[in-house]
Amino acid sequence: MENPLTAIEVNGTVDEQHRLQLDDLLPIPGPKRVRVIVLYSIDGEWNEPEWYQAAAHDPAFDFLKDAGEDIYSLADGKPIQDEIKGSSRSISF
Repeated sequence: MENPLTAIEVNGTVDEQHRLQLDDLLPIPGPKRVRVIVLYSIDGEWNEPEWYQAAAHDPAFDFLKDAGEDIYSLADGKPIQDEIKGSSRSISF
């Protein structure tokens, strides 16, 4: 049986040596092998609305259109504390 995967989104930069440098620390303990999918614009930088548009039309996310996947509502969320680079922020889901 294959282990289920989870995903997180972080931004970064590919340097001159073709290495990926992340803007933030990953919120997972290591060492651990991970799979990386790199999304980039061929014609330069994309702005955030362009990223959302591309993701909205990506067939990889078609399963989310299934009514069975819509299992949460706004009433299910509650604030959490998330520590990033020493600063704390509150996020509501």
